[in-house]
Amino acid sequence: MIPYPNIPPVIVSLGPVQIRWYGMMYLLGFGIGYGVLRRLAMRHQSRFRGDLILDFLAWAALGIVVGGRLGYVLIYNLAYYLDHPLEVFALWHGGLSFHGGFIGVLLAGIWFIRRRGLSFYEVADLVVIPLPIGLGLGRLGNFINGELFGRPTNLPWCMVFPDGGELCRHPSQLYEALLEGLLLFTALWFLNRRPKPPGVSFWSFVGLYGICRFLVEFVREPDPQLGLILGPLTMGQILSIPMLILGGGMVWRRWRFHARRAT
Repeated sequence: MIPYPNIPPVIVSLGPVQIRWYGMMYLLGFGIGYGVLRRLAMRHQSRFRGDLILDFLAWAALGIVVGGRLGYVLIYNLAYYLDHPLEVFALWHGGLSFHGGFIGVLLAGIWFIRRRGLSFYEVADLVVIPLPIGLGLGRLGNFINGELFGRPTNLPWCMVFPDGGELCRHPSQLYEALLEGLLLFTALWFLNRRPKPPGVSFWSFVGLYGICRFLVEFVREPDPQLGLILGPLTMGQILSIPMLILGGGMVWRRWRFHARRAT
């Protein structure tokens, strides 16, 4: 067993204002993402650069919050929020869904791209490359908060989380930080350096994230209000299955379309 570090979730309190690690991780993710996007846009000589990136990130942040919150409310805990409707707006109590946030960013991005006269894949193929950085940092924020911990285990690196009872559990937040963060970013970064048809990077992210999330859910504690949905599957796995199927299918289709045009 490894002792849980018990890092205080609040970095500093300024009267009623609190600066938390979780929020700081998201700010860090946006900051690093902006730097990576600028570098990629210059390398690819893309029209998506400078102030356009800043404008996009502002809309992306809105899409993450609105889509992520609605996704969590509607999919994970609708009964509770029907009884406590004002809690829908209490974001400081936690509760964001990745899948809802991803749809929110996608819709906000499509609106932004059409308004600015850009190509969807011109933007999407670049944006998904630094996206795992934000995901990985967000999972570190979950770890500091002691939330979204794993299922009980007797592995030597298990931890006892403050809200997880006396059982030693998988530090699944760290698994996700490695899989959805470091591994996914590395794969997309190297893929970006190879010649490929438009759309391959975007759909590779969709499929690879689906695989990573599906696998890690086997050791992540299911949401207590939902439990297991279909046999051994959690809600996170059910939502990830369409991603891995659609992502894999679209990558194959984009390569096939490219090969046909080449001949």
